[in-house]
Amino acid sequence: MQEAAQDQDAERRTRATGHASQCVATPPHIKNAKMVKEKPNSTRIYDKDGFRRRAACICVRAENEDEVLLVTSSRRPELWIVPGGGVEPEEEPSVTAVREVLEEAGVVGSLGRCLGVFENNDHMHRTEVFVMNVTQELDEWEDSRSIGRKRQWFTIDDALSQLALHKPTQQHYLMQLQHSKTLENAHTPGRVVNATHPPILANSASAAASPTTA
Repeated sequence: MQEAAQDQDAERRTRATGHASQCVATPPHIKNAKMVKEKPNSTRIYDKDGFRRRAACICVRAENEDEVLLVTSSRRPELWIVPGGGVEPEEEPSVTAVREVLEEAGVVGSLGRCLGVFENNDHMHRTEVFVMNVTQELDEWEDSRSIGRKRQWFTIDDALSQLALHKPTQQHYLMQLQHSKTLENAHTPGRVVNATHPPILANSASAAASPTTA
């Protein structure tokens, strides 16, 4: 009982501060998931709280992380989003993140730190967001061939402006990227996160303006 109360207190603090240092394991409430068939080659995974499980990558190409890679939305190709998608059955979120950026952005690289689990109450999904250092950009990739999806590098400020048009909740990913980098540069330890409970962040009412799919 005492341990459960501590976990609840830690989660409340995380939601209030919006700060996190790492997340390195899938929490129990996400492991207890249910599956719903979405389309022939995809299955939506939901945790026990009814939130859809997702993963995404903030792709960077320099140590100072001053540029990020966005891709065009499949529904509104004039708008830009962070690459990411649903977790598949028996798939770890880190694997999902790598798979999604290859499919949507056509890039490969080394997966770095996890920024946290970002919760969207309006569309009922939780997205675990990682940082990837891009080492290769393919000339063609799955979504470029199938739907004409494009990718582009943006400065952080420009990316924030682009996301405000279509995916305002994804702005929180970049804010957390900047915050975690500031802590790293200052050699300041972040809040210690229980390895079995990645931080849950960014519960934003502004998400109502964003579609449920990329």
